[in-house]
Parts: sequence; C-alpha cells; structure tokens
Amino acid sequence: RLWDAASGECLHTFDGHQAAVTWAAFSPDGRQVATASNDNTARLWNVASGECLHTFKGHHIFVMCVAFSPDSQQVVTVSLDSTARLWDAASGKCLHTF
Repeated sequence: RLWDAASGECLHTFDGHQAAVTWAAFSPDGRQVATASNDNTARLWNVASGECLHTFKGHHIFVMCVAFSPDSQQVVTVSLDSTARLWDAASGKCLHTF
C-alpha cells in the first residue's frame, strides 16, 4: 500500500503479487515504485495511478530486493536463485542476468 505520510490516508493498494512482498523502492524521480516478492517476480507500479506497468519474470526463487538506476531508466532485481537481473523500466525487458 502507498500511504500519505502527512494524513495517514491510503492512496493506493498495489494488488498483483501472489505471495509476500519483500521489498519496495521509489524511483529517484518519484514517479514509480518497484516491488519484490516471494512469488518469484518483481513489479513496477505507477505512483499516481497505482497501475502495474510491468511484471518482471525470470527468477526461479524469491526476489528479495529491487533498486533503480539513478536516472530511473533501469531496475535491478536480486533473487535467492543467486542471480541479479537488470531490466529496462520502459519496456519491462530483461537486459542482462548477472
């Protein structure tokens, strides 16, 4: 959920993950939130609308955390499958697996 810190009001509920969410991170520009989950996926959300923009699929075990590049153009996911994946935030495509 996205909460307004001043009022305590729930602004959005990000529905979509099928298991516990393990991490959430705002993009540096504040327009998106990325979430990591025990459903082996990460998701990219629009902060203003609450819409899921992309579901990042490819990890074989829990996704533990996510982070944005400084320009908000890429997202990295880290999984218990011993890999990290770099994703394009605009297209949702995996650019590289480490």
